[in-house]
Amino acid sequence: MITSSQNAKVKLARSLAARAKDRRTSRAFLAEGVRLVEEALTAHWPFRYLLYSDDVSERGRRLLRDVQECEIETEEVQSRLLETISDTATSQGVLAVLEDKRLPIPRTPDFVLILDAVREPGNAGTLLRSASAAGVQAVFVAPGTADPISAKVVRAGMGAHFRLPIHSLEWDAIGRHIESAGLTVCLADMHGRACWEAPMDAAIALIIGGEAEGASPAARRLTHETISVPMESGVESLNAAVAGSILMFEALRQRRLSA
Repeated sequence: MITSSQNAKVKLARSLAARAKDRRTSRAFLAEGVRLVEEALTAHWPFRYLLYSDDVSERGRRLLRDVQECEIETEEVQSRLLETISDTATSQGVLAVLEDKRLPIPRTPDFVLILDAVREPGNAGTLLRSASAAGVQAVFVAPGTADPISAKVVRAGMGAHFRLPIHSLEWDAIGRHIESAGLTVCLADMHGRACWEAPMDAAIALIIGGEAEGASPAARRLTHETISVPMESGVESLNAAVAGSILMFEALRQRRLSA
C-alpha cells in the first residue's frame, strides 16, 4: 500500500490534477470515479495505472478486478492520501491516470462543435457530454477555453472524451478545417435567427461562446449565420451549456428529419 505523498505515482497524479502545463508535458490526464474509469476501460483507452483505496464500493471492486484482468497496473493507496488528489468532495476511491490520446478528426465532418472561450469547466464538460449524445463528430477547443482534459471537464463530460475527437486548436487551424470540410458556421447569439427557423441539417460548425464575454472577434470572422434559442421576454440569457445543448439537439432533430 502507498502511504507516502512522495510516491512517484501519487506525485504525478497530483500534478495532473493541479496544472494544465503538467498535463501537456506528461501527455496524461485523470479519470476519477467508478463510472468514468468504466467508460475508459470499455473504450479500450490506454491506462498508465490505477490508484484505489480500501474503502472502494463493491462496484469499484468489480471494476478493479476487470482492470487487473486487462493487465493494467494497480496500486492501493491510503484513503486519506488518495483524497488529497481527488477533485470531488467525497472520493469514490478509484482514480486512473490515462494517456492523452486524442481521437482523430474525421476527414470530412459535417457536424462540428467549436468552444470559444468557454472558461467554466462544468459548462465545457457538459457541452462535450451533449455533443457526444447529439452526434457531433468533432470538437474544436479554441484559445481561452477551459483545458478539455482537466479533472473537472473530464468529470462533467461523463465519458465524452472516450467517444469524441476533442482537439485544442488555434483559430487559423480551425478555419482550415472548416474550409476543407465546407462547413457553414453558425454562431450562438441571443440576437440571432431562431434556431428552428435556421437550416441546421446541412454540414455545420456550431460556435458556443463564453457567457461573460460572448463570441470572440476570431469567431465572428468565421461566422456565416447567428442563431439563438428563443425565450420569453424578461429573461436575460441561458447558461452556455444549456443553450449549446439545445442548439445541438435542434440540429440533430433537423438532420434526422432530412435523412
